[in-house]
Amino acid sequence: MKPTVILLIVVLAAFGALSGYAMLEVGYFGIFAAGLADAGGLQLLVDLVIACTLAMIWMVDDARHRGRTVWPYLVLTLFAGSFGPLLYLLHREWTRAATPALA
Repeated sequence: MKPTVILLIVVLAAFGALSGYAMLEVGYFGIFAAGLADAGGLQLLVDLVIACTLAMIWMVDDARHRGRTVWPYLVLTLFAGSFGPLLYLLHREWTRAATPALA
């Protein structure tokens, strides 16, 4: 397995554990409420929206060039943030490793 795939799996697992803990503590909407609680939280929330929007633009462009379906990852990004791009990258690297190179 490629180091990139291993790194993506580790990041996804760690982020998933943190997100699960946050969901247990405050719930899905509580995460957004924390982002709106003060100026610092709002800045982080807006930063996340900007980063995820840029990631979605990149995913659409990358998927077009590779002839892949991207809409499930876009929907996931809208509802679950960074999970969409992380899973897109993992799927992209996983299938790249599984596809033999053309000579």
